[in-house]
Amino acid sequence: MSDEVSPAPALDPGLDLDLRLVRYFTVVAEHLHFARAAAALHVAQPSLSRQIKRLEDALGVRLLERTTQGSALTAAGAAFLPQAQALLHSAQQAVRAARAAAPPRTITIGYVEDLVITPAVRDLRRRHPDAHVRTRHLHWDETRALPDGRVDVLVARTPLPIPDNDLSVTVLYDEPRVLLVPASHRLADKGSVRQDDFADEPLPACAGMAAGWSGFWRLEPRSEGNPAPLGPLLVDTFEDKLEVVADGRAVAIVPAYDRRYTLRDDLAAITVDDIEPCQVVVASRADDRNPLVTHFRESSRRFLEPRHEGMTHS
Repeated sequence: MSDEVSPAPALDPGLDLDLRLVRYFTVVAEHLHFARAAAALHVAQPSLSRQIKRLEDALGVRLLERTTQGSALTAAGAAFLPQAQALLHSAQQAVRAARAAAPPRTITIGYVEDLVITPAVRDLRRRHPDAHVRTRHLHWDETRALPDGRVDVLVARTPLPIPDNDLSVTVLYDEPRVLLVPASHRLADKGSVRQDDFADEPLPACAGMAAGWSGFWRLEPRSEGNPAPLGPLLVDTFEDKLEVVADGRAVAIVPAYDRRYTLRDDLAAITVDDIEPCQVVVASRADDRNPLVTHFRESSRRFLEPRHEGMTHS
């Protein structure tokens, strides 16, 4: 007796299975009723009967028998059904694999508050003229758009108010933090200050933000472990923070290159010598293999630079 394995039979070159017909058969086999199957498939019953007959002719066997109660699988139909279901499943997997391997041609770029991303976006579009590059402006409390999949990449300041365990983060540049005070404040004419110079001044807190994010901008915890004095109210937006400061009810720590406070002549920004800067970063999901994300990160490193002219000591 030979131990050789017989070769698999060659595929009949005349057999041309239409997957649409195979799917029709599996639906009829599920319902065992042509009228109900036709309704599920949104096709006319006579048309469905013709399509099943075409499949049977292609296979050379009878798959279904009409009965008084509906339909029944023949022996050939019962044998074909699990193979047909496996064939449709394999076809779906093949489609998913092909789409996953093809380079994605779309990207949604999120950016927070006042950050300008135009030069990097312009470069990405130049490098990929056929790609669909979208941008989405986000408020400071909307960075969950990245892990939630509503944006593919995010340009923002640190600390990010979302967990970064599953993120890939690239630092673009450091940005100093400055003390923002009313133009009439006792420190307004100072060239620079230290934390001790305004340790007793109230700082506004931002509603709904993570403790780590809020603490970074309120300089907490203080050296003695105490919280910073709290301002008279919680603020929801950066503009609300500017209003509270201009009204003399609090001071605030803000990014030095943020242009929004420079539009007001009732505010002054002062360098703080003994605090670390924040950072402007590009973040993406760590498991995202979209090459456009990688290319946008490259464009950002080349074209997004700090706007030093944003700081003023008026």
